[in-house]
Amino acid sequence: MVQLASFVAVGLAGLASIVSAHPGHDVKAEAAERAAFLKTVPVQSRSLAGCASKLKARGLENRNVARRQHAVKNLRASRGLSQTPHYLKARSLNSTLSTSHHSSLTGVDASTDPSVLFASESTCILGPDVTQGPYYVTGELVRENIAEDQEGVPLFMDIQLINTNTCEPIPEIYTDLWHCNSTGVYSGIVASGNGDSSDELNINSTFLRGIQESDSNGVVHFQTTFPGHYTSRATHIHVLTHPSNETEVLANGTISGLYTSSSSYVGQIFFDQDLITAVEKVSPYATNTQELTTNAEDSILSEEADTIDPFMEYVYLGDDVSDGIFAWISLGIDPTQDSSVTPAAYYTEQGGVENENSGGMGGGGGGMGGGAPPS
Repeated sequence: MVQLASFVAVGLAGLASIVSAHPGHDVKAEAAERAAFLKTVPVQSRSLAGCASKLKARGLENRNVARRQHAVKNLRASRGLSQTPHYLKARSLNSTLSTSHHSSLTGVDASTDPSVLFASESTCILGPDVTQGPYYVTGELVRENIAEDQEGVPLFMDIQLINTNTCEPIPEIYTDLWHCNSTGVYSGIVASGNGDSSDELNINSTFLRGIQESDSNGVVHFQTTFPGHYTSRATHIHVLTHPSNETEVLANGTISGLYTSSSSYVGQIFFDQDLITAVEKVSPYATNTQELTTNAEDSILSEEADTIDPFMEYVYLGDDVSDGIFAWISLGIDPTQDSSVTPAAYYTEQGGVENENSGGMGGGGGGMGGGAPPS
């Protein structure tokens, strides 16, 4: 019998390896800052466990289940895939790293309650970090589909934002998302440690970056490709939210604050190692020559895994992982927080512009250095 977890948030996402993932980026310092958050943040801001009964009473969880079930059904139909659930197994292991987030159950059929598959078992708290990690670019486009021409396993994400102070979903808040491609390269950046550093045209690229506004249920959807890996970091996706009262959509399809970007919260989300292993066998992931770091080897993530679960729940859309993945997670944030962030680059009307004061983008930075924006 499946042990259905309650709607519980279990800590801060975005923990990094002790080893520097990109030259010039102090991952050890970032990990220390994020670990400190867990010890100092108020109890109600560490978990959404106290919100479970309120969210259920208000019908939010039922709407989550129905929305995710409907999305998977439509995606399977649009891609010509069978509606029969595949790779069905129970979620029964205890620790975060060994727990399977492949949300399914043996014996699932058309009569099975959808909540067995699509309940909000995986949630995490985004923290008020003083660094957003390397390769953050402001000026990205407001759009749901960020895949562009990148090859890889299709990934469809359902991300819900919950106010840790009120247990209410947060509408009209902008979520900024970015990650590397199948071979470990970020768009919008020219730097050693990020693919071919001689490819100066990459400064103008925008693949696998985008921004979405949350709906009345606090939900944003993104269509992308599953992220690849790069040396010394486990596979992950960066997430950053912008304060709703300071954000405006401009006529060119971006949001305000190109040179004065601020954030409510920032963090990273992760995936099961079994899922990563399956994806890594698919081309072009299999051509990636960088060393793969597993979740267990991402030392800070592994150390905090007993209390943190920043992993997305997911289902396969077809018989094979290459057919695509539907994944979901709830993110708890305190929207009253407001911190300035310093990007590695700006995407402007003239194209990408390096922020020379970001902490050394030319060396793979993207830290929290100061300095004025480009003229």
